[in-house]
Amino acid sequence: MFGGSWRYPGTDGLASYSIDHYTSIARKAEEASLDAVFLADSPVLDPSIRHRTGNNLEPSVVLARVAAQTERIGLIGTLSSSYNDPDELARRLGDLDVVSGGRLGWNVVTTAGAAAAANFGRSAEPDHAIRYRRAAELTEHVVAAWDARTALVSPQGRPVVVQAGGSTDGKKLAARVAEVVFSAEQEVDKAVAFRTELRGAAAELGRDPEGLVILPGLSTVLGSTEAEARARRDLLDDLLPDAYARARLGGQLGFSLDGLDDDQPIPPELLHDPDSAGGSQTFYRVVHDIIVRENPTLGQLLRTLSGGGGHRIVVGTPEQIADDIELWFRRGAADGFNVMPDVLPSGFDDFAEQLVPELQRRGLFRREYDHNTLRGHLGLGLPRIPAITHRHLLSAG
Repeated sequence: MFGGSWRYPGTDGLASYSIDHYTSIARKAEEASLDAVFLADSPVLDPSIRHRTGNNLEPSVVLARVAAQTERIGLIGTLSSSYNDPDELARRLGDLDVVSGGRLGWNVVTTAGAAAAANFGRSAEPDHAIRYRRAAELTEHVVAAWDARTALVSPQGRPVVVQAGGSTDGKKLAARVAEVVFSAEQEVDKAVAFRTELRGAAAELGRDPEGLVILPGLSTVLGSTEAEARARRDLLDDLLPDAYARARLGGQLGFSLDGLDDDQPIPPELLHDPDSAGGSQTFYRVVHDIIVRENPTLGQLLRTLSGGGGHRIVVGTPEQIADDIELWFRRGAADGFNVMPDVLPSGFDDFAEQLVPELQRRGLFRREYDHNTLRGHLGLGLPRIPAITHRHLLSAG
């Protein structure tokens, strides 16, 4: 989440290249009775590797190892719908669900960006609408393949389908095929509206709206005092490589930031309608809204985002962050959260050891597992498979 987190004092900047990094965090997450561990991924070596290390091991391989070293925690991996074969994907993930004892979830993503396209011999990324048409078709195909299994069926029936549905196309896909939806809302009222809209759209398609779990992204910066937490956030901002932050923001906005000083606001004439944006429309919308609402200078915007994708950042003591979580939950803005601690592993240790007990004291989180499968942790049944609406997989190029 934080672009400079790998430089935080006491952190191993190369940890993400080690399988022990993932298994250690997963075991701690299981001790805290969390629903699942989640791996983001993109099938490309991003040029930003010059400024920041990243997730560097293929998710299904990592999760197979994690499954062998844990017993009950869910395992959610990101695998591209743009650059994977549906039959191979269905078998790989279906088998992993079986060997893990019914703990797998698949995060369906439509991979954006010219770098990923070039990695697969494409001259440019596919159009946004085409990527989502392919995602819908491929997901239907994969789920139907899982449903058709008569042998090697996992205890949860089939993997949980996860998706991030922030754009217009993304929300349509989520309403049709997703069971868990990651969102990037920054304000509680908009999050309530998003959850209401998505569940309503699912109901119109004949689905049970209670079968859609909405998890807004939440990045936490914890301290024993508010001053300590804010000092930690300030240090993370100072550690952020400027070249990385500018390149990432420029990629999200779709134009170069060269020539713009830190004390200048983003020129409004460079912005356009989020629905016409390429790349990730979800995060373009988040950044666009911050610019329109707050009119920050470039430097202020870079620090607000901290080199991340635009997920909400909450800074404070365990009690203060628990207040925020409780507010969003009680207001109907979230069924839970996709938590992204500021630094791994230390920020996650703080989350598990300080924040989780506070949530448990408030009756907002379990003290131990009641189930053995990811569906069980999430309170999800096994929905009917979506009717096949496509007949031939679209080309990704």
